[in-house]
Amino acid sequence: MGGRLGQRSMLWEKLMPKLKPLFLTGFLCVISICSAAKDDTDSLILLDTNKSIDAVQPKPKAKIEPKYNITNVLDKPNVETTDIYFNADSLENSSHTGLITASGNVEITREDLTLRADKVTYDQNTDHISASGNVILLEKSGNVLFADSINLSEKMQNADVENIKVILLDKTRLAARSFRKKSNDRKVMRNAVYTPCDNCQNSSPLWQIKATKVLHNPIDQNVEYQNALLEIKSVPVFYTPYFSHPDPSVKHRSGFLFPRFMSNGFLGAAVQPQYFWDISEQTNLTFNPIISTDKDPVYSAIFRTYFYRGELNASGSIMQDKDYDKKDDPRGHLFLYGRYELNDYWVADTDINYVSDHNYLDDLDLPKRDDSWLTSRLRLQAFDNRNYAYVEGYYYDMLSYRLQNFNKPYVFPTVGYENISTPNAYGAYFRNSFSGASIYHKEDDASQRLTMVNEWNLPYTSPYGEKYKMTASLKSDVYYATRYYNFQDEYYTGTTARVFPQLGLEWRLPFIRNTENTSQILEPIILGAIAPDKGNKRDKIPNDDSRYIELTDTNIFDLDRYAGYDRNDVGSRVSYGLNWSFYGKQWGRSSLLFAQNYEFKENDEIFKQNNSGSRFSDYVGRLYAAPSDFFDITYRFKLDKDDYDITYSELSSSFGNDLLRLNVGYIFFPQNDQESLYYGYRRKELYTSVRSQITRNWSVKAFTRQDLENSSTISNGGGISYEDECAKFALTAEKEYSKDPHADNDISFYFTFYLKTIGGIGNN
Repeated sequence: MGGRLGQRSMLWEKLMPKLKPLFLTGFLCVISICSAAKDDTDSLILLDTNKSIDAVQPKPKAKIEPKYNITNVLDKPNVETTDIYFNADSLENSSHTGLITASGNVEITREDLTLRADKVTYDQNTDHISASGNVILLEKSGNVLFADSINLSEKMQNADVENIKVILLDKTRLAARSFRKKSNDRKVMRNAVYTPCDNCQNSSPLWQIKATKVLHNPIDQNVEYQNALLEIKSVPVFYTPYFSHPDPSVKHRSGFLFPRFMSNGFLGAAVQPQYFWDISEQTNLTFNPIISTDKDPVYSAIFRTYFYRGELNASGSIMQDKDYDKKDDPRGHLFLYGRYELNDYWVADTDINYVSDHNYLDDLDLPKRDDSWLTSRLRLQAFDNRNYAYVEGYYYDMLSYRLQNFNKPYVFPTVGYENISTPNAYGAYFRNSFSGASIYHKEDDASQRLTMVNEWNLPYTSPYGEKYKMTASLKSDVYYATRYYNFQDEYYTGTTARVFPQLGLEWRLPFIRNTENTSQILEPIILGAIAPDKGNKRDKIPNDDSRYIELTDTNIFDLDRYAGYDRNDVGSRVSYGLNWSFYGKQWGRSSLLFAQNYEFKENDEIFKQNNSGSRFSDYVGRLYAAPSDFFDITYRFKLDKDDYDITYSELSSSFGNDLLRLNVGYIFFPQNDQESLYYGYRRKELYTSVRSQITRNWSVKAFTRQDLENSSTISNGGGISYEDECAKFALTAEKEYSKDPHADNDISFYFTFYLKTIGGIGNN
């Protein structure tokens, strides 16, 4: 059995602000379970969440969500004042004793606090307030305090309360037999209970935390607990005699985080303790080694540092694996990201991704394990109004088993500059760009390229609603190739230059029809392009960035259908089609695109697959329909121009409601004859998943991914989850059927256990 429990490390500075109200942050770290001493907290009844507090809660003009905790109860006001205001049905003021006695709907306001009670006595000499009978204390922050009686002094900042119940602004609740707030701002609660869960009458909340004593010391910024116990449905689960953590005013501090537990076929049973080292205000390190039963320790760490103008984050691991093919070589990985703003114009960033072997990330359930390859990049960028410039380099690490023998390139440097001019009085503007790249391969073949593209654009809308766009461009290249093995089975080394002009004109005419409940747009589109029939010099110029072009709905109306620079979109052509859109008040939204391309001369260089040597291409299209919330579909396709057979399909659809929702994904493309990473592969896959919201809180799901071409399964899985206002529990199982002989195809488990305001493990 395999296991995957948390995909992200819980950082101290992210975890501690969630430790809002009270109790037990880190009780889950306590492994031992022992019986708690019986106390009288069982008799406390938390407030019913169905009870409305709108009538007593003040309505501030703006609410800023603070971090809640016991430390937020009866905080000092921002501005201290001696002014106090009374409002009551009856009021007696004794000038001889200095006592003010108010009764009947009493309301006292002093700065940030409002006190309501049946009866209040105020001693003007000692500034002492005693209140009894339906006591309600409202704080400006939004907290609401309920009590049988309360004694306030020192401008209502010292408090002595019996049988206190508090509803914080985030609707979490706490209760205690007594609450004391002293002059040094120390807060003490005895026999306290806390929960963020809704609890119906005569039933216990899903989970709650109890402690015989809770102390907040503002000097050392600590919250301490004595005899703390976590209960789930009134059943004791975890206990610790003592626990402490920083209060919410502490942004970060060194200490242990929640450990991570796992079990899989590679490691066996394993635990990953996590220690957070607060090096400085801007720098920290999390040391999180993995200790397992079947392997030597995995040493792992996460480093973060922040600057005034940037940041640097790095995570890595290293291990010695005696079962690895290269026993003397350590296995490991490094993920590093950095960004720094040099000034107001220039920004430098890096993204380094390294792994020792293509199975390592999957063996340890590390991020990016499902990627086909890792890309490492160094980049320097400049932004200035309509100008953009960059210098960058790339390196690739292949993870997919199919790509292990691929002749991967590394690129350094690649440079570029682009400027878009300000449109003139007629709307015309220039786009001028310059780029260069040096590309190297392991087989010692290499190429250097310099490219300049000068482009003039003129958009125009006629009085009849026709939309035109004219584009004239001139592309100039200089290449130097080393040991380029061309299609003539020859090696070429030398310098080659080329110039490629192109002229394009696009025309659209949207027809619009509106009714009381619908709107429709029918838009014919025509793109004409004029360019030389030749100009790629394939025998002398290698192809690294324009390996393959697939004519689809996304690029059929592009003037240059290649993504890179190494190949020019040669030949004159016309692309034409219809784009229809429908918008309804009751029938949702739908659209349909249908188009075809015509080459004035047969173009074997680009469309060997797309038009099989004919001047007419296959038909391409896209259908989207979402008539209601219960159904939507997106379908991309290509039809053979002669017999209308489907030559490409891509489907994504979902239908149903929360009770039963079905998702279907399908992709098909035939074997291709072009230069590509997946040269020669025919692909036909089906993905289906179903999800059911059984009840308000419980849901189940199941999914499968099938290789229809080879009649085999790629992966299966499913899961069950529970989620409400205060907790989330989820368990997902997945089994993959990889063709990699070194892959571990055991069942993998993903587990989530999360308690609101406390934290948890797994995927929160």
